[in-house]
Amino acid sequence: MRALIIDDSSVMRKVIQRALLQAGLEFSEVLEAGNGEEALQVLRDDAAGTLDLIMSDINMPVMDGLQFLELRRDEKLAEGVPVVMITTEGAEQTVLRAISAGAQGYICKPFTAEQVKVRVLPLIRAA
Repeated sequence: MRALIIDDSSVMRKVIQRALLQAGLEFSEVLEAGNGEEALQVLRDDAAGTLDLIMSDINMPVMDGLQFLELRRDEKLAEGVPVVMITTEGAEQTVLRAISAGAQGYICKPFTAEQVKVRVLPLIRAA
């Protein structure tokens, strides 16, 4: 399995990767991006690759997670790949915008490996 983790904090990207492992998910490759613009470039460069999961923060410089979702959808990149947003943003309007742009899940920081397991595992199994 392959995943893309998008967060402006390299430490948080490692925390997310560790939580995925603790949730029982093993990835052969984990791609990383520091913002939405970098993530779009990763997806464009990896067009032939198959991703199984995208985990993205919302609040990032250059391009936030919501803009990333909308442009990913518009460019038809990584279609069918489940996207889970991880953020401190819990406002209903933000959640609704993320879902309408293609996010299938949402986890609020701080989070546990168990929360990741409960939210992510069903999405990967369904994909």
